[in-house]
Amino acid sequence: MAKKKKYNDMSASVVKDIEAPALAYQPPKPRKYNPPIAIIGCGGISGAHLPAYKAMGLNVVAVCDVVKDKADARRKEFFPDAQVYTDYKEMLKRDDIEVVDIATHPQDRELLIPAALKAHKHVLSQKPFVLDLDKGHKFAELADKMGVKLAINQNGRWSPHWSYVRQAICKGLVGDVGAVHMNCHWNHEWITNTPFNRVHHIVFYDYAIHWFDALSTFMTNNTAKRCFSTLSYAKGQISKPPLLGQTLIEFETGHASLVFDAKTEFSGSDDGIVIGTKGTLRYDGAGLEGQTVELTTLAGRAVPKLEGRWFMQGFMGSMGELLRSIEKRDTPENNAVDNLKGLAICFAAVVSAETRKPEIVGKVRKAPLKTCMVAPV
Repeated sequence: MAKKKKYNDMSASVVKDIEAPALAYQPPKPRKYNPPIAIIGCGGISGAHLPAYKAMGLNVVAVCDVVKDKADARRKEFFPDAQVYTDYKEMLKRDDIEVVDIATHPQDRELLIPAALKAHKHVLSQKPFVLDLDKGHKFAELADKMGVKLAINQNGRWSPHWSYVRQAICKGLVGDVGAVHMNCHWNHEWITNTPFNRVHHIVFYDYAIHWFDALSTFMTNNTAKRCFSTLSYAKGQISKPPLLGQTLIEFETGHASLVFDAKTEFSGSDDGIVIGTKGTLRYDGAGLEGQTVELTTLAGRAVPKLEGRWFMQGFMGSMGELLRSIEKRDTPENNAVDNLKGLAICFAAVVSAETRKPEIVGKVRKAPLKTCMVAPV
């Protein structure tokens, strides 16, 4: 009888447990630089920005919103010594302010970002960065011309699990990445009574923008070529936009898939796998904290003990990286040009969901968003 071929499948029964590599996955921060910071936009998401900045001991000196009561409420809650503004132009006249966090909607940022850059302020822009890729490149060029930094608040990069995965990839621990598969099963029905309920492509454009960005950072030195997407309504959903989305992405070498079930009322999860030539990374979790990461290579299997949660460390990371880069006089990891890679995939995914055909990544230059006109079926 012929002997069966023995495969080195690295299964759980043959892989030994090893100590997890100590990687710098925690939010970056400058050593000494702590400049005066201002925030424009005191809506819902500022309630995540400001507590992170307070925890970091940052120096927020001004808060601005067209609705004075909103700005004053944020000031009282987090930085009581800050000055309140309703006119961003007046605020930008202050010579002492060095960094501006622009936490408004994308349409408003089209005026605010260039105004802040021309005032020689470093800028952290809320995500999604822009509605037009070409405009995003122009903003990046303007920042270079003004001699200031432009970074994007793509805070998911510093959620503990994704940050560890990214650092492991950057350190070459899994070799060249050829496949990434990411799944998110969370309930997104909270949008029902918000303006987001009017955006037909909310699942891809707002919800999944973190996943498109993370994917672009996992597929280092690789180029997304084409993608094919679908959007569907979920049974029993209340929100107007379709809450089920999936995307297949073809890279120059390799492929990826993203699946979003935004109508998951029970046992939500967030999981994924990154496959490289020298190893595999897996992550798994339920929500904004408690995710686990597993790194498997020829040396064995490592499970690091992660600390922190997305909605604190993530926002500390995006601002911390900008401040670190200003102090070190280098390029922030979350710079505008790098962020446009994920946005290009996102825009192509949105169009593909409409055409039901594969779309070339980079060909779609503007966000093809439309308003919901019909109720879900």
